[in-house]
Parts: sequence; C-alpha cells; structure tokens
Amino acid sequence: MTDRLPRILRSDAQDNRERILDAARALFAAEGLDVPMREIARRAGVGPATLYRRFPTKQTLITEAFTDEMRACHAIVDEGRADPDPWRGFCRVIEKICELHARNRGFTEAFMSAFPEAVDLAAGREHTLNAIAELVHRAKKTGHLRTDVALDDLILMLMANRGIHATSMAARVTASRRFAALAIRAFQASRTSGETA
Repeated sequence: MTDRLPRILRSDAQDNRERILDAARALFAAEGLDVPMREIARRAGVGPATLYRRFPTKQTLITEAFTDEMRACHAIVDEGRADPDPWRGFCRVIEKICELHARNRGFTEAFMSAFPEAVDLAAGREHTLNAIAELVHRAKKTGHLRTDVALDDLILMLMANRGIHATSMAARVTASRRFAALAIRAFQASRTSGETA
C-alpha cells in the first residue's frame, strides 16, 4: 500500500498541472495575459497554493502554456524558409503567423513581451525573428519584396493584427486572413512605379 501512495500523489499532481495549463491556455487565448492567477486557479479547479507550487511566477506559467504555440511558430517559419521560392515562403509565413496569433491573443502578447525569466520564450522569439530576417533577405533578392521592408515592419504587422477584435474566433480569424492579404500587398514591390507604393 505504501508503495502505491507516491504514484497516486504524483498522478494527482500531474493532473493538477495539466488542468492549470489547460485553464491558462484557454484564458490567455480569450482574454490575453492580464488574467489574474486566481482566476486561472479557479478555472482549473485548484487552490492558489497549488497553482503557485507548480508555477511560482506568472512568467513561468506563460512560458509553459505557450510551448506548443512557439513550436508551431517555428514550424511555420521553417516551412517558409524551406520553400524554394522565397517570396511564396514569405507570403505563407505572413498568412500562417497572422492566423496563429489571431487564434491566441495571449500568445501574441507573450511573443512581443520580454520577460527576463522566460528564457525559453525569449530564445524561441529570437530564433523565429532571425529565421524571418533571413527569409526577408532572400525574398528581397527575388524582386518581389520591397527593398525597404525591415524586421520592425513585421513586428508592427503583428501588433496591428493583435488589435483585431471580433465577436467570435471565426470572425477574428477571417479578419486576420484579410489583414494578412493586405499586409502582403503592402510588402510587395511595385512593378510599375518602383517601391513607393
């Protein structure tokens, strides 16, 4: 009997951890990062002490909650870089990144924030931005991407995409897709009047 007890406790602790992460992901996606830790604990069905035992700071919870989104972000950028046509790869990255961020408001905030303790998130953001910068450089060489496009322009695009508000997730994603199409047109080099468009 005593041999089984630690396993039950560990299983219980793992269940609590997963419930906390599920609640945090749902609340961050819907409301952003300003959700109070007590609300996350309440939604998860655990006490605040249990929440803080598993995640001592909000930053550690945010980092853990967005691990899957950061992996998805990496996969999108890596797929875009792997495309033999850099302009097409760039366009796909814009479309998919905007949709990923539209589906999860909290991830955009976490991606744009700089939490000193969130080393994994900061490293992931750095990897993503460096990979996009490389893709931008290659896409410019094709003549399809404006030569004056800078990485800061893509950050501004994400910030603008974050500002899309809609009554439902489907409406937000639809609006984000439209926004991505407009952004791509703005980034595209003009074939008739130089790059002043």
